[in-house]
Amino acid sequence: MADPSSYRPKPGQIPDSPGVYKFRDEHRRVIYVGKAKNLRQRVANYFQDLASLHPRTRTMVTTAASVEWTVVSTEVEALQLEYSWIKEFDPRFNVKYRDDKSYPYLAVTLNEDFPRVQVMRGAKKKGVRYFGPYGHAWAIRETVDLMLRVFPVRTCSAGVFKNAERTGRPCLLGYIGKCSAPCVGRVTPDEHRELAEDFCDFMAGRTGTYIRRLEKDMMQAAEEMEYERAARLRDDVEALRRAMEKSAVVLADATDADLIAVAEDELEAAVQIFHVRGGRVRGQRGWVTDKVEAVDTAGLVEHALQQLYGEESGDSVPKEVLVPALPEDAEAVAQWLAGRRGSQVSLRIPQRGDKKDLMATVQRNALQALGLHKTKRASDLTTRSRALEEISEALGLDTAPLRIECYDISHLQGDDVVASMVVFEDGLARKSEYRRFQIKGFEGQDDVRSMHEVIGRRFKRYLQDKERTGEWEETPAPTGPVPAGPVPAGAVPAPAPAGPAPTGPVPAPTGAVSAGDDTGSEPREDDGRPKRFAYPPQLVVVDGGQPQVAAAKRALDELGIDDIAVCGLAKRLEEVWLPDDDDPVVMPRSSEGLYLLQRIRDEAHRFAITYQRAKRAKRIRSSPLDDVAGLGETRKQALIKHFGSVRKLRQATIDEICEVPGIGRRTAESVAAALATTAPAAPAVNTATGEIIEDDDGGTS
Repeated sequence: MADPSSYRPKPGQIPDSPGVYKFRDEHRRVIYVGKAKNLRQRVANYFQDLASLHPRTRTMVTTAASVEWTVVSTEVEALQLEYSWIKEFDPRFNVKYRDDKSYPYLAVTLNEDFPRVQVMRGAKKKGVRYFGPYGHAWAIRETVDLMLRVFPVRTCSAGVFKNAERTGRPCLLGYIGKCSAPCVGRVTPDEHRELAEDFCDFMAGRTGTYIRRLEKDMMQAAEEMEYERAARLRDDVEALRRAMEKSAVVLADATDADLIAVAEDELEAAVQIFHVRGGRVRGQRGWVTDKVEAVDTAGLVEHALQQLYGEESGDSVPKEVLVPALPEDAEAVAQWLAGRRGSQVSLRIPQRGDKKDLMATVQRNALQALGLHKTKRASDLTTRSRALEEISEALGLDTAPLRIECYDISHLQGDDVVASMVVFEDGLARKSEYRRFQIKGFEGQDDVRSMHEVIGRRFKRYLQDKERTGEWEETPAPTGPVPAGPVPAGAVPAPAPAGPAPTGPVPAPTGAVSAGDDTGSEPREDDGRPKRFAYPPQLVVVDGGQPQVAAAKRALDELGIDDIAVCGLAKRLEEVWLPDDDDPVVMPRSSEGLYLLQRIRDEAHRFAITYQRAKRAKRIRSSPLDDVAGLGETRKQALIKHFGSVRKLRQATIDEICEVPGIGRRTAESVAAALATTAPAAPAVNTATGEIIEDDDGGTS
């Protein structure tokens, strides 16, 4: 690991003009390329105190061994040079989008003497007109089949074309009227090229002219009683309309725009692009990338624009590019796009109307693409097996951890502190065995103490159930004290632990712990007992660094459990911490094992924050009537409806409460007692008039 100060340039060496900079490692390989309006300011930012840098930036500068730069005259030149160098050097710390598939295009080879319509994939060729990309090749063939009635352009290969020239006989399409047969001289090269250009114009969105012309010819043929020709023209018009219907109309006619949306999490990002030509969606494509550098949405958009238009020119760059966030140098990027197109390009965020609605659709596609990518990666058996093996090797475990439990703490400024436990078996989530905990041992914000309590409660219950089911092996008592505190109802066991049994009375389980995916009840066995875990985990993962790992290990040690491995995953650097180790385990960023640990950690965070938000919302909506035993929602509503508010209900006598249908004297006494023990809220005052605002909503007291 290099010290950035060892290769830091002197302050006066770096110019303050626009330019592009490269970081190289000790082997002179380029590991990062960036651009800047002011090289001096930008490069200096990389040589701050390491603690203040983003984790990914910190990793890059400590991997690098030197930095160099190239001065250019404008920001647009910097953008062009940055794109060229990223393509040339493929730096490991730059965001690189990868296509999730090889998209097919409809191509017209205008660079040939007799242009040909065909399906093409891969790199684009000079002199070829492209339309798309399309989701499937068969969609292109269906469109072409419809349009060949009107534009009978050549579609055959070079070999078939030469054979027809040699024999003087056209192919089948020439006989059925779907090819103008230039191979046998039915049309001249100029006439065939005109057909190909008309085909391109129609595909580019200029559809109205051709349809109106065909309709005019059809009416004229009908007037001249050329009914066969009129019928053929009618069928041609219908074919073109069917071809147009395959692309949904989404924007006003003649609108040419590309819409780009980004879906991202801490680790990866997915980009989706809709190509709109002539107001219709003509193509769609998407990329997925690892976020190997410190980059926000605007940065991801800029990288996407570079990849999308870096090798395009002319009409391939649309008049409008709609994005979710503008790049940092939006004006320079717009100038660069205009240079690629040859005319002005509008780069902006849609604010209202049809374009904003379509952007929301593109965003949904991006979210779906990111979710699908993660699902495919997680569901592959070989990948999961490799991930578990990598975790086992990195943590020094004897066997692969087939069952992993992960714990996370969630709160809002110290209020409503809760914890989550998620379970992954064989690399897949077991949502039926998730658990949620309320922290009850203390008040306030202390993630380390909360983690100790949760781990202690979960595994104390594990030991209790082993003893209750008779599977406990008599061993000497542990030397350490067993921590007191509430125990979750729902955590349980399987094979007997290697550690000894706790001595002394074990407190009965208290504290509600719900199971399942955000459900409010626990799954139960046939005999009504809470459902037990089949076996304990081989690995406990905590969301946090060294302090949280130490707290979890201490809780297990106090219970005498020494056969369960513990590790922590810190969010900032994605480092894996082990108990009693001063240095973290750094797993390769491309490691499937690290990816699995991150997924488990993120799932625990999601489950915890969902519970915490629900708990907070319930507390906000709480009423003194919630604490009355035996008073259900229906009778609570009846009381509020009868009296109008909780304030007026508090002033009522027991006899008056009994007048409410369904409320007996005992329930009325309970209601009066509950309201008497809760202090009424201070009256709201209108500060302008001094008037006391009546509390008539009935929601709180």
